Amino acid sequence: MNVHFIAIGGSAMHNLAIALSRKGAKVTGSDDELFEPSRTRLEKQGILPASIGWFPEKITDDLDAVILGMHAREDNPELLKAKELNIPIYSYPEYLYEQSKNKYRIVIGGSHGKTTITSMLLHVVNELGLNVDYMVGAQLDGYDCMVKLSEEARFMILEGDEYLSSPIDRRPKFHLYKPNTALISGIAWDHINVFPTWENYIEQFRIFCEVIEPGGKLIYNTEDPTLKSLGEEFETKLETKPYQTPTYRITETGTIMTHEGRAYELQIFGAHNLQNLVGAMRLAESMDISNDEFLKAIKTFKGAGKRLQKVLEKDLFTMFKDFAHSPSKLKATTSAVKEQYPNRNVVACMELHTFSSLRKEFLPLYDGAMNAADEALVYFSPAVVAHKKLEPLTLEQVQNAFGGKVKVVNKTEEVLEFIHSKNWNNSVLLMMSSGNFDGIDYEKLGEELMG
Repeated sequence: MNVHFIAIGGSAMHNLAIALSRKGAKVTGSDDELFEPSRTRLEKQGILPASIGWFPEKITDDLDAVILGMHAREDNPELLKAKELNIPIYSYPEYLYEQSKNKYRIVIGGSHGKTTITSMLLHVVNELGLNVDYMVGAQLDGYDCMVKLSEEARFMILEGDEYLSSPIDRRPKFHLYKPNTALISGIAWDHINVFPTWENYIEQFRIFCEVIEPGGKLIYNTEDPTLKSLGEEFETKLETKPYQTPTYRITETGTIMTHEGRAYELQIFGAHNLQNLVGAMRLAESMDISNDEFLKAIKTFKGAGKRLQKVLEKDLFTMFKDFAHSPSKLKATTSAVKEQYPNRNVVACMELHTFSSLRKEFLPLYDGAMNAADEALVYFSPAVVAHKKLEPLTLEQVQNAFGGKVKVVNKTEEVLEFIHSKNWNNSVLLMMSSGNFDGIDYEKLGEELMG
């Protein structure tokens, strides 16, 4: 197999390139920018492009496939050459399906929690020594690549993102996987640049349910009213398995969960994380993993990368970083931390960074999202707003949207001043962003606060 990647440096793309190379394919690629860790990882695998840029001469008749990344444009010279030569062109999700169409596919979808659920399932699979193929959206402990492809594995575990497949394929990625078993963790409006209305967004999840293989399973979180209604629509067409938050109690080191009369000690915490865990356990059942096996194996799970990840813990100070950026994620994460540390001062800092979050019409959805925190700060960069070609935001607009006592700033220095002004004894600092507040080194910051 001879495969060329257009925009090989992307987070998902470079992992797929490495996985295909490890499977034995001849892999080449191009990109007009390459950042870490993609550059080093591609170089280690021996598939780093020799030069930066697009080179149509790399597209030749002996290619079996071209895989097109979201970062490329429709007028990309390599893409145009591939079309001219009639070489099969695949989006990232299309090619994952091609590699797994003869396997039992388990697909995890939802506006929030899908990376964590996928990570939980893979953690258990790893602990039990099972051979599976997979694609997950975060770097996990014990895994050096986010994608694995093989001939031998019976199962393919896929994180099902609802964002677009490629510059020339406007279908959501998770519409292309055709799962045998699917899970939806929750539905909260996101990606409004692509799905302009709430109804349009919900429709993408309905289509996802419709592409589940005949006789397949749909596992869904019944505590989400929209999702509960959607799940009930498919009760006569699929085997449906609703799930919800289990019985649990908080401990100093995490949580003790009760299931079928037995207590299981866990290192994770928060109602949303425990919902995720039960969802992952239902998925494991479709792989013939018993609930007891699952819950014993999940004991050592500490969380997915950048998902409520502990940066530092010292004496009575704990610092977390989290990927939370949408209103539902923000609320769930902030509430989970306060529930776990009820007697500490919880300070939550959040960066508006995504296209949706910086849109004026989306901002009202953040109302009350950080109310669980004792103190809260929201940061946005006017330069990022301008770069995304959005209408400028004012501090007052953001303040009015969030409500409560949220402090709003638009300079990174102001974020750091706010944090450094606090007494961190008996406190928790929660940093939430899909970026990094335009350059804050979380580990360094944590050490400074403890210095």
